[in-house]
Amino acid sequence: MLYIVLLLVLAALGLLVTALITGTSLWAWVSIGLSVLAGLLLLVDWLRRRKRADTDTEADTEDSVDPEATADSEDEKPATEKDEAAPAEQDAEQTALLPATGELGDPADVPEPPVEKDAEPVSKREPKSEAKAVRDTPPGVEETAPEDLEVVKELDDEVVVVDEYPRYHLVDCGWLSGRDTIPIGVGEARQLGFTPCARCGPDAVLAAAHR
Repeated sequence: MLYIVLLLVLAALGLLVTALITGTSLWAWVSIGLSVLAGLLLLVDWLRRRKRADTDTEADTEDSVDPEATADSEDEKPATEKDEAAPAEQDAEQTALLPATGELGDPADVPEPPVEKDAEPVSKREPKSEAKAVRDTPPGVEETAPEDLEVVKELDDEVVVVDEYPRYHLVDCGWLSGRDTIPIGVGEARQLGFTPCARCGPDAVLAAAHR
């Protein structure tokens, strides 16, 4: 392969000299083509040599594995399994020597599990959850008289609402205790879809105040 490349290089050099002497570009192009061909042959030869070297390395690695060491590791596996099985057999023998259930003594002598001081009886916890559910439930809707409704829709008096609840209330409504309120005009509250609280009766109170 190297001889062929050498011949191609020499031919390309000769053609290049010829092109310079005669001034013909054709010989120059032929010289360039021979140079490219020589370069491709060198690349192919390098790739073949590298592939052959990789194959030889893999073969040497496989030959370096010691078959005796592999056999020794396989012989050690049964011994390890026997060592693991031995404690299991000892535990089984100890379990067989223990007395059956009920032979250890009187059940009355067994201490009862300790009762946590902070734990509350179920009967005491249930009223709290029921009270919380009642507190989270919004009051009913006030039944507004038609004449009061006509007055309230035109008012800008301030009422309060609670986020995520559908009622509007008077400021002093008892249901609002401990809640974050949002002030809003009563007319705007009705336009936004809020309804009057039946507990404080805002429509009746505001209508009576403006008559």
